[in-house]
Amino acid sequence: MIPYSILRELVTENEKRIVLLVMDGLGGLPIDGKTALEAAYTPNMDTLARESSLGLAHPIDPGITPGSGPAHLALFGYDPLSWDLGRGVLECLGVGLELENGDVAIRGNFCRVDDSGIVVDRRAGRIGDKEAKKLCEELQDAVKSIGDVEVTIRHVKEHRLAIRLRGSGLEDGLPDTDPQVEGKRPVEDFGGTKTGRVLSELLKKAREVLKDKKANYILLRGISKKPELPLFPELFKLKPLAIATYPMYKGIAKLVGMEVADLPGESLEDQVECLRKNFSNYNFFYFHVKKTDSYGEDGNFAMKIRVIEEVDKAIPRILDLNPDVLAITGDHSTPSLMKSHSFHPVPFLIYSLIARGCGASSFSERECARGDLGIFHMKDAMQLLLAHAMKLKKFGA
Repeated sequence: MIPYSILRELVTENEKRIVLLVMDGLGGLPIDGKTALEAAYTPNMDTLARESSLGLAHPIDPGITPGSGPAHLALFGYDPLSWDLGRGVLECLGVGLELENGDVAIRGNFCRVDDSGIVVDRRAGRIGDKEAKKLCEELQDAVKSIGDVEVTIRHVKEHRLAIRLRGSGLEDGLPDTDPQVEGKRPVEDFGGTKTGRVLSELLKKAREVLKDKKANYILLRGISKKPELPLFPELFKLKPLAIATYPMYKGIAKLVGMEVADLPGESLEDQVECLRKNFSNYNFFYFHVKKTDSYGEDGNFAMKIRVIEEVDKAIPRILDLNPDVLAITGDHSTPSLMKSHSFHPVPFLIYSLIARGCGASSFSERECARGDLGIFHMKDAMQLLLAHAMKLKKFGA
């Protein structure tokens, strides 16, 4: 990726519109010989693939498994190795918790531990929104402040919660308590920092409040402060709209300066209708589909296939809007075989009037590996989208 100072000089404005369709965790590994993308019936994406530029993108670097935050930074044209982006910041911003300088943001998971404190279910059975929201309210009632630090707790989605600490002298960058696997104890040594003392007291209160409940403890991740990023609209001279249902992805969109759509519901149909209604008012659309990742993490290969097929059925309605550039990809791979994010590069499709087209038989990992884009870094994707929208001037004489 070229330096931002040069990129700003190259970007030019025109009326062309770009749609970036992100199926979270899209990439996979074969089960019975096919990945979920290969096994899915996707006639519309396959037709596009024949006329599009294809490739594989490394979200971070070869062999590196990305978190969703840095993977999305790369998608939006930022070098994820240059910006320390904590998941807590994204969760807080995604549920409307504004962050001031010095605030510490944390992402939490409701979990279940046994009598000896060992984690037996990191997601507490993916408890429903109604139950989790009630638990958040009980925690908030029990912990409004710790010492001189104000504590704000909000439900995010299913088993997830967001926590904001506000007070003087707070540190970020503390280790996650989440061991990432069942069968281990949470990590709870914070090294004697002020933030650590506050979190130790918060966890103690959580044990008391959640005792005897199905979700009887919380795990903490992404203990971080808000970074100062160059804003997406200024960097790329675009008017962007994020169409996402999950708070975390709304959060990263807000962080980079995108407007976030207020959706009437959470269905794919709601998202497509939002795109249709707003298509004339913006020229960049970040359209995020979450469930491909969720089912990948659950190891539910069949349901991941189903979500991909649902997205394929929506492609004609997106094309009816005549976007000048349509990109289809994921932020990272989440193979059902692994039940987790993985390091595998992500299939990437760019459809435009000036795409070369490589005559691919389908949109899949294997066909993308043969594509004209080759294997590239995700942070370069925005440059490609701008180029396909003819929004980049020639470099040099």
